[in-house]
Amino acid sequence: MQFIDSAPRFLFFTGKGGVGKTSIACATAIQLAEGGKDVLLASTDPASNVGQVFGVEIGNRITTIPSVPRLSALEIDPQAAAQAYRDRIVGPVRGILPDDVVKGIEEQLSGGCTTEIAAFDEFTGLLVDSGMTAGFDHIVFDTAPTGHTIRMLQLPGAWTGFLEEGKGGDATCPAPLAGLEKQRAQYKAAVKALADENRTRLVLVARAQQSTLREVARTQVELAAVGLGRQYLVVNGLLPNTEAAQDPLAAAICQRELAALAAIPDELAKLPRDKIQLLPFNLVGVPALRQLLAGTTAPVAADDCEPIALNAPGLSDLVDGIAVDSHGLVMLMGKGGVGKTTLAAAVAVELARRGFPVHLTTSDPAAHLAETLHGTLDQLTVSRIDPHAEIERYRREVMATKGAALDAEGRALLDEDLRSPCTEEIAVFQAFSRVIREAGKKFVVMDTAPTGHTPLLLDATGAYHREVVRHVGAKGGHYITPMMQLQNPNVRHHLGVRNRMQ
Repeated sequence: MQFIDSAPRFLFFTGKGGVGKTSIACATAIQLAEGGKDVLLASTDPASNVGQVFGVEIGNRITTIPSVPRLSALEIDPQAAAQAYRDRIVGPVRGILPDDVVKGIEEQLSGGCTTEIAAFDEFTGLLVDSGMTAGFDHIVFDTAPTGHTIRMLQLPGAWTGFLEEGKGGDATCPAPLAGLEKQRAQYKAAVKALADENRTRLVLVARAQQSTLREVARTQVELAAVGLGRQYLVVNGLLPNTEAAQDPLAAAICQRELAALAAIPDELAKLPRDKIQLLPFNLVGVPALRQLLAGTTAPVAADDCEPIALNAPGLSDLVDGIAVDSHGLVMLMGKGGVGKTTLAAAVAVELARRGFPVHLTTSDPAAHLAETLHGTLDQLTVSRIDPHAEIERYRREVMATKGAALDAEGRALLDEDLRSPCTEEIAVFQAFSRVIREAGKKFVVMDTAPTGHTPLLLDATGAYHREVVRHVGAKGGHYITPMMQLQNPNVRHHLGVRNRMQ
């Protein structure tokens, strides 16, 4: 495999949810370790299942993998990282500053922005030759699905530039920024490591599907723009041609894959490319993972697990139950690659076909609703919460309101502050809140981002609710927050989506 030849110290595996990043990252880590290298396999996916793959409880600490000498693993836990980050900032002032001041700092550090910064802080620590990672020859990163990973890899440069230009005013989150200022040197070193082609290699993982390849092409462009220039493409899970002659379904799949590869985007066509065939067994456990990159298909013992019996209605029956209320919020959640987008579109189309006004939207930064629908329908509107567009909308709104009464210097400081990466969290949350409000009058069907990204959005919703309760509720004012709307059983339906093969 080209992507593993002469591997540098840092290997990043990224791509759309469900394409096999975790399996390939784990197999790569095993091969490097069994080749005599000390390897750390680090997952930045908030919904990591690396521990499940190896049958070992890992968590937010470096853990040795007993079945593979010289291999260790780490799963960055955003919540645990956030608590450690809060303790690091608040601990030194506890007992020195007044209790009400300490409490105020803790409240500033309670939001989703702090959670993201804390996870990012741990991530950049792995890129710097610290005592924690100095003994490893390779660090293999199994990343979250595309949208989350792009943001993670853009943050070192974004925060470095922001800190060098000045922190700005008070429109975002001054307490988290205080912690970031102390890590300035670490972030500069992380940016340098990411841009060094001799130290960092990005492996784009895709399936032979047009929508997946287009998304990976967009990823290639965005990450090349932030300095990750050494990129490789792995097309995973190709159905062997020998199967096409035996089954009409297999023949159709093979033909579709060949067509997708023939029309591969120009950005990907120029990259070194490896292909991995679909294997006839589950990629769990070291024996199975060893075969993934070897290209062999020797029999592997079946998983010793009991089948899960699901006594659930069909999709049509499910829509019948949703339609009874005539309006509401339908959120589809689950791991990447399980079919959330397809089911969200199917539910929205069926509700619209029955005559209900429907707004189909997505909070997934790497969404492809338009490609799934391929057309329009009466009663159905389609949108996307685009972080870039929402940031610009939020900046204009704050400059027109809060900035209206400021002098030129004040407006310049405010504009600088609004260029903090934390602004994205606020802007996306506002867009999410607007969408939720519509559910009181029509159906809103939301295709959410893969599991790990969605809790961060809901965490911001909870933080906002607590802030409103503290300020408005204490004065006896009336309020309805997005969290209250989410908790209203007459407004929302949460649908968990899982792959039938899991």
